[in-house]
Amino acid sequence: MSEDILIEEVTGTAAFRQEARGWLDQVAEPVDAEGGWGSGDDSVAVFENWTAEEERQRVGAMRAWEKQRFDAGWGALSWSAEYGGRGLPKHYEQIFAEETAGYDVPKPNELIAVTQQLIAPTIARWGTEEQKQKFLRALLRTDLLACQLFSEPEAGSDLAGVRTQAVRDGDEWVLTGQKIWTSGALVADYGEAICRTDPTAAKHAGLTAFMVPLDAPGVTIRPIRQMSGGATFNEVFLDGVRIPDSARLGPEGGGWRVAMTTLAAERLDSGGLGSGTIDKVLLLINHLGRDLNAVEIDRVADLYVRSMSGRLTGLRVRAQMAAGAEPGAEASVGKLYATETMRRTSEVVAHLLGPRIASDTGEWGTFSWSEHLLGAPGYRIAGGSDEIQRNIIAERVLGLPKEPKQ
Repeated sequence: MSEDILIEEVTGTAAFRQEARGWLDQVAEPVDAEGGWGSGDDSVAVFENWTAEEERQRVGAMRAWEKQRFDAGWGALSWSAEYGGRGLPKHYEQIFAEETAGYDVPKPNELIAVTQQLIAPTIARWGTEEQKQKFLRALLRTDLLACQLFSEPEAGSDLAGVRTQAVRDGDEWVLTGQKIWTSGALVADYGEAICRTDPTAAKHAGLTAFMVPLDAPGVTIRPIRQMSGGATFNEVFLDGVRIPDSARLGPEGGGWRVAMTTLAAERLDSGGLGSGTIDKVLLLINHLGRDLNAVEIDRVADLYVRSMSGRLTGLRVRAQMAAGAEPGAEASVGKLYATETMRRTSEVVAHLLGPRIASDTGEWGTFSWSEHLLGAPGYRIAGGSDEIQRNIIAERVLGLPKEPKQ
């Protein structure tokens, strides 16, 4: 990058930050100088610990905020004007997120992220023009919410092993099967479903993707109780669900490639998970009531470095995507790195808090970490298990031979 271009970029981002702060000052209250310690929501949960009613209320507030910023020109920043965006470089979204962190606004949960950052880009890549017009702006504005219907009871990380069938009947498809671990299904409008359409083809070749309306006859959604107490996961039953061929996403038999687009975006999104809590760890330390010893300082410094590295890895992959390249194995590196950072975060915080992480003393910002401790191990499976990520890295980065097919 030449010096002139670098100066122009720095000047542009500085002006963007100032503009963003000006708008945020008009619509939201800034958090206090202590970072909000002692008041408001102190959740650091990996998977939200909500009842069904709480989920509807929280997601409703999030949607209202997303619509407000979209309508004001602060949503979908890197998307084209056709879909309500501003056509800015991808890293401007990160800049806006950094500025928003200083204000008391609803933070998007997993379903909002899946809708805007996973499903919308997948439709942009594989959808027909009619599907793009129907879905993209609505998803980016959260007029519609969409979840993933990927995992099954007998096919978790082995996505190519799904058994949910889609049988063609004229201009319609009939879907029958079961999906599981679906986040946000109770409040979502659509689900991106990967189904087996050709049982005689090779595992990866016989799949097709569909956008399934979750209010269609034959769809049953049942919440799954989490060990943290909430129920934001669900199992989804498809019992003879009829959808038109216009709901097919991508070519018949091309579901594996469609799913890989979604999963690459998911791993990219998951890669930032471990970096998001470091600010709250530092806030906790400031209110711990004691000085850290040398070992504790070293472990916290390690968390900070890992968090910054995770953010940089995410920016690198986003830059590749913005340049038109398909997300590569870097997304798997980021996801694997994030799950390890989350594990270390739980260990450090558990050490710092001791019994207060397991026994609710009523002190703000302490017992809430129990939900991080209980939820973090789940991301070693969600979005592709650690073992799957290691296989991808081994084969696509290190050039090691693939595992023999059985």
